[in-house]
Amino acid sequence: MKKSPFDEVSMQEIVHQIKGRQVALKKFPFLLRDEIIFPPQLNMEQSSSEKTAIYKSTLISGKKFIDLTSGFGIDAYYLSQNFDDIVLVEQNTELLKIVEHNWSVLNKKAKFINLRLENFLEQNKEVFDVTYLDPARRDSSKNKVFLLEDLSPNILEIQDHLLSISNKVVVKLSPLIDLKYLLSVLKNISRIDIIALKNEVKEVVVFLTHDEPEKVMCHCINLDSGESDFVFQLGNEEFVHSEYSEPERFIYLPNNSILKAGAFNLISEKFSLKKLHPNTHIYTSTEKIEGFPGRVMEMEVIGNKQIKKKEQFNIISKNYPLKPDEIKKKYNLKDGGERYLIFTQSKKGKIILKSV
Repeated sequence: MKKSPFDEVSMQEIVHQIKGRQVALKKFPFLLRDEIIFPPQLNMEQSSSEKTAIYKSTLISGKKFIDLTSGFGIDAYYLSQNFDDIVLVEQNTELLKIVEHNWSVLNKKAKFINLRLENFLEQNKEVFDVTYLDPARRDSSKNKVFLLEDLSPNILEIQDHLLSISNKVVVKLSPLIDLKYLLSVLKNISRIDIIALKNEVKEVVVFLTHDEPEKVMCHCINLDSGESDFVFQLGNEEFVHSEYSEPERFIYLPNNSILKAGAFNLISEKFSLKKLHPNTHIYTSTEKIEGFPGRVMEMEVIGNKQIKKKEQFNIISKNYPLKPDEIKKKYNLKDGGERYLIFTQSKKGKIILKSV
């Protein structure tokens, strides 16, 4: 509520920069340095996190890199590190000025082009090793969208043009996008990465190549988890069948990147695990299997009368009629602590599992 101490800077601008630093503290801490300028809140919300950008930077390299929708430039900053020539295209003039200023502070060079993507493609005569884009996922009314034909730009309309100017096209998409839908509408997909951060799926990243690949690989990544990646060929899930069992000593819950990929039977086959139920993506074994990409717990089946009021548990509900909050209310339980209750179904019916 105080007046700005600087004649040339409003209090609103100061507050805006303070909020920007608060976001950067968690999302991209490499920008926490003097002279960095932060853009409006929406631009920062739409930016990748530093950690997902660093991961993607390990997947590409070459001589010439272009980001056709550079935004606040977080992805471009990291993805371009293995390239000599860097081009950033952004239609928002003020945002591009901020990025150009920040890159100067960071001592990083690039060619900055203030054009709409479509206009740039009409004028461009260059060929790039890697083209990257992160289409806007909001419509004219600021509502969130995720189908490719609803994005800005419309990827379906320009995919041929993108593949004509680049050996590899990398597209960041919504975590809500359906993989089967992608395979049905995009050309020359070679790889799809499902990137989770601490078990929250953040991005689906699609790699397109100039030549049609023989197979499409899916990489399930859970950053900051210590878990190994799970990699499989898309389409193989339908050829694998799980065995079923009532709960044994150890219970396995795959991380959310694997659940997003729909690799329910492949994960069972890979680690020699049995499923509890066709629609319950929980697995079990008598002996503990190491290296599983997800949560592993020693558990036992209990009856509902064995649950005491006011006890404290982390509650998980999968393929069960009640949600965790409803379960907590029904049994008068406290949330949190180190113990777990899983409410789910096996082939014999509803069951409750308690961590040992």
